[in-house]
Amino acid sequence: MALAAYARRAAASGIGMKRGVPFRAIQTFTLPELPYEYSALEPVISGEIMTLHHQKHHQAYVTNYNKALEQLEEASAKKNAEAIVALQSAIKFNGGGHINHTVFWKNLAPVKEGGGEPPKGSLATAIDTQFGSLSALIDKMNTVGAGVQGSGWVWLGLNKDLKSLVVETTQNQDPLVTKGLLPLLGIDVWEHAYYLQYKNVRPDYLKNIWKVMNWKYAEDVFEKETKP
Repeated sequence: MALAAYARRAAASGIGMKRGVPFRAIQTFTLPELPYEYSALEPVISGEIMTLHHQKHHQAYVTNYNKALEQLEEASAKKNAEAIVALQSAIKFNGGGHINHTVFWKNLAPVKEGGGEPPKGSLATAIDTQFGSLSALIDKMNTVGAGVQGSGWVWLGLNKDLKSLVVETTQNQDPLVTKGLLPLLGIDVWEHAYYLQYKNVRPDYLKNIWKVMNWKYAEDVFEKETKP
């Protein structure tokens, strides 16, 4: 009876009960909808790949991220330090997978909606200043991305303190924020992003993906973050 009474009071204050342990309601994350059809990036990325990548892989990261956060809340309520520490890798991997893919979908656009159009404005100027040209930047990212061992990402990031552009990689699903950088463009070089279409020829995937790159997203983020 006492436990039931506590549960009612806790629910009224935003605290729930699970297996007799009080926990505060936590935010859950959902799979974002794509701003285009799964087939809209063809022939660069097939509809089959986009469907599997979004509905299966990204959804799995979201599901497991929410599960890890729920387990973290329970472990925190129990003051279980060992469990809290043990959960950090799952939170980083699955939370990073959700963060990275959410950016990735925005980095792409069908050709008829501006995909592949070169950057403009202050971002275009910064690219020319730091890398010499857009083609030089693309060559650098393709080379660096092809060289990622195993699974990971290649990024065009922004150092907000220096207001400078950086080409960087992250392993597995580590988000770029772990290196102190803000993502402008990210290319997924996990095999699930390209293998059904490009087999093991990652350089071909990297070469072609620029045809559907949405530079407008990168422009907007860059201009917002570099305003005086």
